[in-house]
Amino acid sequence: MNLLATLSESIAQALMAYGVAGIVVVAFAEASFFPIPPDVLLVPMAVLNPGKALVYAFLCTVFSSLGGLLGWEIGRKVGRAVLNWTVLRSLIPMHYVSKAEGMFRRHGGLAVALAALTPIPYKAFTIAAGVFRVRPDVVFLASLTGRGARFFFEAAVVMAMGERAIVFLQQHLGPITLAAGILAAAQVTVSRHMGRAQARLPRAGPTQAKSRRARIHRRKSTVDK
Repeated sequence: MNLLATLSESIAQALMAYGVAGIVVVAFAEASFFPIPPDVLLVPMAVLNPGKALVYAFLCTVFSSLGGLLGWEIGRKVGRAVLNWTVLRSLIPMHYVSKAEGMFRRHGGLAVALAALTPIPYKAFTIAAGVFRVRPDVVFLASLTGRGARFFFEAAVVMAMGERAIVFLQQHLGPITLAAGILAAAQVTVSRHMGRAQARLPRAGPTQAKSRRARIHRRKSTVDK
């Protein structure tokens, strides 16, 4: 783990020399295959130049979301073939794959948004979205939402705290975004259930509506008298 952290830090230091180009490339590549997240460039670059923190956050958001579409395309092109490998099918029962596909078809956008916001591996969900045929526009909008919330939060913290933001984000970014993701998912789930429950309620037909208006009119007339 220490070796990986050291290697990541060394690569990040080298990429910082390329400035905006480095952060754009990392943001795009990390969404599908690159192991280093753009946060490791965004935060120190924002600390060095707080006036451009929001610009860096915007670039990370847009190019990470575009990179998510590359991950989606990878999943769409090769994901099914990988799932059909004999060795993999012996390790993962197909009914689990079917359940995962059903969940992604129903909640794929929410899953991608949560992965884009939280410490959950974002690239795994962009690729899975392609495997299970989540619509690309849903993936892109979900990515914009989750990545934007994450990167603009980091930029805001840097602008408020300066250099102290580096330690704060290292210690608290994961728990904060995870808690925010859970709350957002709960709110969306409750809203969906309430909408479905309301849709199942019987609607008053023309006769019932007319009768209801007549009762209201009679009550009003009685009160006026």
